[in-house]
Amino acid sequence: MDKEKFILISQFPVLDTNRVNLAERLLSNIYHQKKSVLLFANTNFIVTCRFILEYTKDPSVLIVSDGVGMDIAARLLHGTSFEENLNGTDFTPFLFQSGTRPLRVFLLGGKPDVIQSAGKFVEEKLGQVIVGWCDGYGGLRDAKDIEGSINDANPDVVLVALGNPLQEKWIIEHRDKINASLLIGVGALFDFWSGDKARAPRMVQRLRLEWLYRLFLEPRRLLRRYTIDILVFLRQCYRYR
Repeated sequence: MDKEKFILISQFPVLDTNRVNLAERLLSNIYHQKKSVLLFANTNFIVTCRFILEYTKDPSVLIVSDGVGMDIAARLLHGTSFEENLNGTDFTPFLFQSGTRPLRVFLLGGKPDVIQSAGKFVEEKLGQVIVGWCDGYGGLRDAKDIEGSINDANPDVVLVALGNPLQEKWIIEHRDKINASLLIGVGALFDFWSGDKARAPRMVQRLRLEWLYRLFLEPRRLLRRYTIDILVFLRQCYRYR
């Protein structure tokens, strides 16, 4: 196997890989019941998830690049760019469709109506098996033993959609108590699967301007992320260059 390549962004070792190699690695871990955590690092992740740094020495915690901001930072800091842009919205279906068998999937997060629609999408469109779900509102708040509920469902994969940095914090705090082979932080993925939120048109995605499309749709929620937090991101990259 080729030696893994990492690009250091503001002290985060971000794996430089492509979707095919990443999917093969994760599926192998699942088939051999070896635990992995997959996190998608965009500029907001770098700003809000610095508590993850102490866990990045664990080879089971994989961080990959998500977004044009990460490529810009890589070029400015190291004169290179990531092999491929990897985001949860596109990679997760690719992972499912690359397997030799349907995976058992547990969904955590999102609104109650959204998560049910997302689960239906995963089964009907992606051909996987939904073994359980828990919404990120009353369901998670009132759950007395969420780890036990997940383990009783016996999933291969747990998708956690709580947004940065809550989903990363939840994954790190609970991963040792959950028997699933793979835990992934997927952000707004359930909203897209359910149709509650629309993705940018294909042309906008190809131009890597999906962030601008989302900002246009949700300016109040995302304005700080794409203005002030971008400046914080650049400052951190310079500080830890």
